[in-house]
Amino acid sequence: MRFLPVSLNALLVELADLDQTLALLASLQRTPLTGVQELVPAARTLLVQFRPAATSVAELVHAIAARDLSQQVQRDATLVEIPVHYDGEDLAEVAQLLAITPEELVRRHTGSDYNVAFVGFAPGFAYLSGGHESLNVPRRATPRTRIPAGAVALAGSFSGVYPQASPGGWQIIGRTPLAMWDMERDMPALLQPGFRVRFVDIATLSEASRAALAGATVQKTLKPAAPVPGTGQALEVRSPGLLTLLQDGGRPGLAGQGVSASGALDQGACRTANRLVGNASHLACLETVGGGLQLASHGETVVAVTGADAPLTLTTAGGTRHAVPRYQALALAHGDVLAIGAPRAGTRCYVAARGGFDVAPVLCSLSTDTLAHVGPPALVAGDRLALCDVAHGAITGNAELPQDDLPSLCEDVVLDVIPGPRTDWFTPEALALLAGQRWRVTPQSNRVGLRLAGDEPLTRTITQELPSEGTVTGAIQVPASGQPVLFLADHPLTGGYPVIACVAPHHLDRAGQIPVSAWVRFNPIRPFEAINRP
Repeated sequence: MRFLPVSLNALLVELADLDQTLALLASLQRTPLTGVQELVPAARTLLVQFRPAATSVAELVHAIAARDLSQQVQRDATLVEIPVHYDGEDLAEVAQLLAITPEELVRRHTGSDYNVAFVGFAPGFAYLSGGHESLNVPRRATPRTRIPAGAVALAGSFSGVYPQASPGGWQIIGRTPLAMWDMERDMPALLQPGFRVRFVDIATLSEASRAALAGATVQKTLKPAAPVPGTGQALEVRSPGLLTLLQDGGRPGLAGQGVSASGALDQGACRTANRLVGNASHLACLETVGGGLQLASHGETVVAVTGADAPLTLTTAGGTRHAVPRYQALALAHGDVLAIGAPRAGTRCYVAARGGFDVAPVLCSLSTDTLAHVGPPALVAGDRLALCDVAHGAITGNAELPQDDLPSLCEDVVLDVIPGPRTDWFTPEALALLAGQRWRVTPQSNRVGLRLAGDEPLTRTITQELPSEGTVTGAIQVPASGQPVLFLADHPLTGGYPVIACVAPHHLDRAGQIPVSAWVRFNPIRPFEAINRP
């Protein structure tokens, strides 16, 4: 085993092969270690996320290094057949890379069974090992910003099927009408670890079989219906602004199902908003980006707005308009309308309402994961959010001090980073460039990650393909283009590009507030070095 630093609360265990990785995962699942919160298996690594207050890196390394990896992991006998239209946009290019015809590529892809090695990237995305030994192709130099749901793709020696439309760097060779992830099934993920998979060329199926598949849908996502208007307290969305979502602490602990934690990008602002209105800190807030959100009060309600430095305007039912403060509980009368303007600093505001929002949770959370399409839908004008009855919790009436260091376009945003886990894949010049160069946040950025652009790209000493491995929020992943992506809360669980460094946990909220076109600088707070094992 080799142990690599990831962040102040995560480390990466590198092993010899997939069998050893699965053996270590099984061992840690049978006999868990104190303080470990999440385990994310991949091709040859296991990402271990932990609570620093409950354990230390040294304790974890000592305990993990002593585990027995000789036991073979039992596989499931279930066979799933996946019909494919082999008309992917990269089919001809992949065939050329392999020096074969597209027809031969299809024959090889359908000629062998695969095993579900592990799940990751997004809910329902299975990494399929096995298949023809020649099917080993590099990822794209620059990942696409959108790959359609149902895309059948190759990367390295793995095959996979994209369960949702999402960014990705795999080579697309076809598409399937089957839903890889469906919340209405008893097991939402069609493919489970250990299952066998066989791809079938739809062109070879009978006319009756093709007709049956024509009515299939690629993806069904459980989206709770908007709350039915009632007579109780509620907030009505007059305008949702650019994007307004429900967000809370997220869904930690579901990596085994391929589900990322997601949650509010500025967790501190979300907790503070709840505290101001007397709610438990874990309840959901409205996360709105860029301003423009307008909420009308039905009945008497109490709200608080935190996060970005945005002007707040309250318009009464009688038409009187006046400014109101952030970071303070606000009592709204029936008919009052609260409007959030364009932020002067930061980019996301958080609105908490006394009692919390009466919306059905999805997988035990109200957070909306925009990559995985898990959670309540984005709010639209006319939505009416009923509020829960208040059982307890006092409103102190005290205002809290807003953040005084919110990111803005006026000055560079500095983020502390921890080098690793793949810092040694990059040249010394790239390491100096990471910290010494300013990076512009591009308009392609979102809750999945900040896409950054610098005058000079980061170059690597190791240019071979990196087998997919677990990633954390704050990971700075570098594709072949050399222009990094800083992963935020809706990032994929696993990725196939090397991570040069990770944003320190104490700066993750700041990263979630960086506006588009801002300049970012990275400040390494310690040198990179592998973790010594006993």
